[in-house]
Amino acid sequence: MQLEIAIITCSSTRTLAEDQAGATLASRIQDRGWVVVSHEVVPDNRKRISEAIVACADAGADIVLTCGGSGLSRADVTPEATADVCDRNVPGIAEAMRAVSFQITGRAMLSRAVCMQRDTTLVVNLPGSTKAASECFDAVCDQFEHAVLMTAGGGH
Repeated sequence: MQLEIAIITCSSTRTLAEDQAGATLASRIQDRGWVVVSHEVVPDNRKRISEAIVACADAGADIVLTCGGSGLSRADVTPEATADVCDRNVPGIAEAMRAVSFQITGRAMLSRAVCMQRDTTLVVNLPGSTKAASECFDAVCDQFEHAVLMTAGGGH
């Protein structure tokens, strides 16, 4: 199954050229035979992040991966921006990422990442560091195809 995935890096300090985490995710996506339909960097601004999620989802992306902005800093507003424009919570994905990350570092418990649906698009908040984003992606990506099939009305 070929998935169409958008990457939104949420950072006020990185440019697209400096976005190593997003570039690594793009490579991992392509390695699985999936397509990166969009990759952009938006500032740590709740409204701008929400707008980017809406644009990607409404353009038909199966999955939108956000990268960064899910920690405890005042600038970290990605979970709130995601909730502002999504319909349903999918907590198991975020719980799985935290569980896997916690085996690596106790700081995983500080993540506020969420996973939600906007209509038929799955939106997954990943950490901003290249290492953590890769680990979290690897922990959950095996379930993406099934999630997209279920969202589209497929049977179990």
